[in-house]
Amino acid sequence: MLSKQWKQNWRHRRVRAKIFGTAQRPRLYVFRSNKHIYAQLINDQVAKIITTVSDFEAKKAKIRDKNFTKKINIAFKIGELIAQKALKKEIKRAVFDRGGYKYHGKVKAVAEGARKGGLIF
Repeated sequence: MLSKQWKQNWRHRRVRAKIFGTAQRPRLYVFRSNKHIYAQLINDQVAKIITTVSDFEAKKAKIRDKNFTKKINIAFKIGELIAQKALKKEIKRAVFDRGGYKYHGKVKAVAEGARKGGLIF
């Protein structure tokens, strides 16, 4: 029987074999843990992180509404924040890297938030 970590690592390798971030179209990488969620824009040509957002920043920015305590709503706000930071750096397009996670729940919410914020992918 294969472990969850092995399956996730396998999925992540399969995804990373197909996508590559550049300066004009960086890779939007999503990492989620049991408690937190992070999003990064990465330029793979020079192996540099362009910008990053986490739920810590969202809480510091006091982006509050009555449903902000739900993890999916927080993930949606993370997507919007990463899109705002990207647009400030004049990045309009990105490549979405789900990081081996299945495309549903919090990962999907980050993608939808980034799309609503103005990123195209």
